[in-house]
Parts: sequence; C-alpha cells; structure tokens
Amino acid sequence: MKTFKLGGVHPEENKLSSGSAIEIFPVPEKVYISLSQHLGAPAVPIVAKGDKVKTGDLIAKGEAFISANIHSSVSGTVEKIDEWIDTGGYKVPHVIINVEGDEWNDSIDRSTELVKDIKLTSEEIIQKIKEMGVVGLGGAAFPTHVKFMIPEGKKADSLIINAVECEPYLTSDHRLMLERPNELLIGTQILMKALKVEKAYIGIENNKKDAIELLSSLNYSGIEIVPLKVKYPQGAEKQLIKAVLGREVPSGKLPIDIGCVVNNSGSTFATYEAVQKNKPLFERVVTVTGKTVGHPSNFLVRIGTPIGALLKEVEVNMDEIGKIISGGPMMGKAIISSDVPVSKGTSGVLLMHENESHRGEVRNCIRCAKCVEACPMGLEPYLIAAVAKNELWDEAEKAYVMDCMECGCCQFTCPSYRPLVDYLRVGKRNVGQIIRNRAK
Repeated sequence: MKTFKLGGVHPEENKLSSGSAIEIFPVPEKVYISLSQHLGAPAVPIVAKGDKVKTGDLIAKGEAFISANIHSSVSGTVEKIDEWIDTGGYKVPHVIINVEGDEWNDSIDRSTELVKDIKLTSEEIIQKIKEMGVVGLGGAAFPTHVKFMIPEGKKADSLIINAVECEPYLTSDHRLMLERPNELLIGTQILMKALKVEKAYIGIENNKKDAIELLSSLNYSGIEIVPLKVKYPQGAEKQLIKAVLGREVPSGKLPIDIGCVVNNSGSTFATYEAVQKNKPLFERVVTVTGKTVGHPSNFLVRIGTPIGALLKEVEVNMDEIGKIISGGPMMGKAIISSDVPVSKGTSGVLLMHENESHRGEVRNCIRCAKCVEACPMGLEPYLIAAVAKNELWDEAEKAYVMDCMECGCCQFTCPSYRPLVDYLRVGKRNVGQIIRNRAK
C-alpha cells in the first residue's frame, strides 16, 4: 500500500459521520459572509447597505493577484458591511445579509443533469474558476485559479486530486465521492484540461474502500484511483506527492517545481459546478460531529451560516461541550463563539466534551525525540519550539521552521504535553515576516 515514509502518526479515526448522507441545511435568516475567507488579500465589496442581492450574485471582487471573488449565498437585502468574528477569533469585515426567500441568479444551471462535454479552453476554464470564486476546500482556501496559472518556464505532467481526508472525524469529502462521483471525475478532467496534462491521480486512504471501489468502477480516461495506507498526515500536499508519484518537493519549492499540481476533491467538485453549471462557490459540505453528538451529520451549508445554527440540528448537550473546533482535531482551531459563520474553508465542526478538551499539564522536555520521529518533514520540533520561545528567529530559520506545515504530529506524540505547534506557529509568523522584509 502506497504511503510516505518519513514520520507520521496514527490517531484514532472516529469517522462517526461516514454513514450519514449529505443533508441540505435550511437557509438561515441572516448570513455573515467574510471578505477574508481565502488565503491572500481580502476581497473588495461591490455592494452597500440596502442593496438587493440574489443567491449567486457577486458581492466582492478579489482584486489582488492572490485573492478570490465572493458571492452571495442567499437572496435578500444587505443589512451592512461590518466587522464580525471569524474562525481565528479576529473581527474582520463581513457582508451581513438579511434573507428574503431564495431567488437564485438566472445564469446558474440548477438542473441535476450531468454535463460531461467540456467546451471551454484551458485559459477559459481558469478564468471561469476565478470568476466563480473557487478556492481550496481542504482548509487552506488557496485561490484555485492561481494554482493553475503555471509560471513561465514551469510545466506540469501530472494532476493529483487529494481525496485522502486523513484528518480524524471529517467525512465531507468521503460523502461527496459516494454521492457525486461522476461530477468529481468530470471536475478532474476539467482541471486536467486546464493544466494541459494527460494523467491524473485521485489519492484515497484505504479506510474509504467504498469510495475507492465506486470511483474505480467508473471509466474516465486518464484518471487513476490510488488507494493509500491509512496514516496521518497522508493528505498533506508534499506527503501525498511522495506517496502517489514518489517525488519529493525540495525545501522552499512548490509542487509545480517537480511537475505536478495538487487539488482538493471538494474544490474539484466545485470546479465542475463552476465550469459546467455556472455556479459560484457559495455553499459547501460541512461535517458536524463529535463523540457526544447524537446525530453526526454532513450538511450542505450556505457560506455565512452561523455555526450555532448547525449545532442545533445534531442532538448535543452544549453544557457538556468544552471546545468547538473548526476543522478536525489535528489542524483545526477552537473557536471562541458559535456566532462564527461557515466560510469556504470550513470543512467540519467538531464538538469535544469537557473531559477530552483539556490539554495535559505541561512538563519539561525529556529529550525522548518522539517529536523528531513523528515529524513528516524531518524537522526537530523540540529545537524549533525552544528557539522560537526565546525569540531566536535566525536560529529558527536555520532549523527550517518555514517547512513546518503545522500538522500537529509532534504535539500528538509528546509525553510532556509541550505546546510545540503553538511555538512553531509563532516562529513561522515571525520568520516569515523577516523573509518578506528582506525581499523588499
């Protein structure tokens, strides 16, 4: 079974919602749509207080090179543009819309008919992806069109679709594969055409045998389904490339430097809807789960829906919950309020019981090197954390802190409960700023 070799861990899977079919979540009474729900510069609003909008209307433009368009997820009246809390706990500008019915933009094809014929050229596909505001749905929310704008002098020979979903608890990608397999495969062919490659691989962890069998049974030219060993973080970009193609991305380089591009399966489905149905990315599948949740679910949710609305639908006693996490337990972030809205990057909402949500008491490092053994990037997390704690940024850079992907393997294995990822994030933020200043 294919996998990456260096590091990795095996957390308890807890795919509690894997058997729950995707349910269409009711449109809320009000949505809070962030202008900063993608990597890069915030989108610039083109609506104002009192404007009427339809579902799918453009409400903010991604004007910077790395940015993304944002569309209304509902029809109604813009109440205001104001600051609201996001998943990071920061107040950032949101377009707040009062819902009035659900009237969609007339240009969107709402039929369920499968559209296989890809009529657009490579350049037109990339432009359509940009117009429709498609971003990575695995968590990072990197604008998809930018990823497929290959720099001069670079060339791709392979496309990898990341359907691994190695983060414990999350099942939104799994359900999409089971319920919309043809759309996913057509989306893959669209991206192959955009990238001008003849070969694509869809990597899926072996704990999703039903999805592997289903996709393998469908005949789409140039697409290979690749079963992968169950191992975290199998779905990380560099680890996935190593497992599928046997290639290594050098430090400081990107996948395109070794001839490939990686795209999340949810984003690939969104690409199908954008190109074949003219549908902007204004809703996504969100897993809502946890060991104390009575009905772990997968919902198709409009962007901007308050997370608190989702919690009311899954049979959980909120008095027993110690943390609400946006994402999974390894790389997700605890949110400070259920008023935080669903964004394009919200893959799941994990509810942790009070008894399991506390960190262990931090003790001294015992030099066991378990964090080194677990690191899939070959780093020394104990060392980087120590120099970051002492603000030795030059030393942190020399220790390759910027190669850290914050997967949490080091902290997961640490017997002393050291907050390694916290220090690594601090180190990355400060060293990254130093590098940017140096480049000016």
